[in-house]
Amino acid sequence: MGLSPEQNVMPHEALLEWYVEMGADEAISAAETNWFAASEAAAPAPVSRAESAPVSAPPAAHARAQVSGAPAQAGPRAQTSGAEPATDKAASALAAAAQSLDELRAALESLEGFPLKVTATNLVFGEGVETPDVMFIGEAPGADEDRQGRPFVGASGRLLDRMMASIGLDRAENAYITNILPWRPPGNREPTAAEIAICLPFIRRHIALVRPRIIVPVGGTAAKTLLDQRQGIMRLRGRRFEFSDPGLEQPLPAVPLFHPAFLLRSAGQKALAWRDLLTIRQIIQ
Repeated sequence: MGLSPEQNVMPHEALLEWYVEMGADEAISAAETNWFAASEAAAPAPVSRAESAPVSAPPAAHARAQVSGAPAQAGPRAQTSGAEPATDKAASALAAAAQSLDELRAALESLEGFPLKVTATNLVFGEGVETPDVMFIGEAPGADEDRQGRPFVGASGRLLDRMMASIGLDRAENAYITNILPWRPPGNREPTAAEIAICLPFIRRHIALVRPRIIVPVGGTAAKTLLDQRQGIMRLRGRRFEFSDPGLEQPLPAVPLFHPAFLLRSAGQKALAWRDLLTIRQIIQ
């Protein structure tokens, strides 16, 4: 028995949910854009082997994040002059030269040749107070964070705020929140090892400038990256580690915590998260 035309039409809400599941979780512009045609137009023409002169790559696209953190205008981002791919060495030099949080943010904005800057809407730097009791460090911004230019502001951010409040912490009073990557990977995919390597000098310098009493890596990627561990978050969570860096006078205690996004999907793990929060509270007291 066939379906009527009305039954074949997917409800608007279900269609939007399907789009989000597929990674299309934000509108780029009101007008349709054929990105495949744009990519073909930008691609260099084939070069025969007989030609001895090498052909340079097409200019890399680059979008500077606004200092204010306000969302950028929708639509295709303008391309700038060609830039060499970012390297670990260049990132380390930029990060080491920063003597304040403002300078560190400016260093990130000046980083050239990093593809995530092209696909992201905003730089998501950090939020909170300097010299906090706790510095929470996540993996990377999500769609809500990318739009607003602030860390942990979506559903997982609201849960993290409640988790912090349960042990007397607030990002406006005695806590600081940031991510290892300050730009959102497309479709909320996991960061690559190369992307993490470029951003690692910046987050290490970020920690040294904020000067927290304790750091809390939020989620498995943050915990393994900052603590140089290979185990997953289920084995790392709640344990006390030490974070060392040449920019610090002494090592900092570190306690990995489940990511709030994971807890929203796995409510049964909230009891373990509460236990870990109590460990954090005990350290700062």
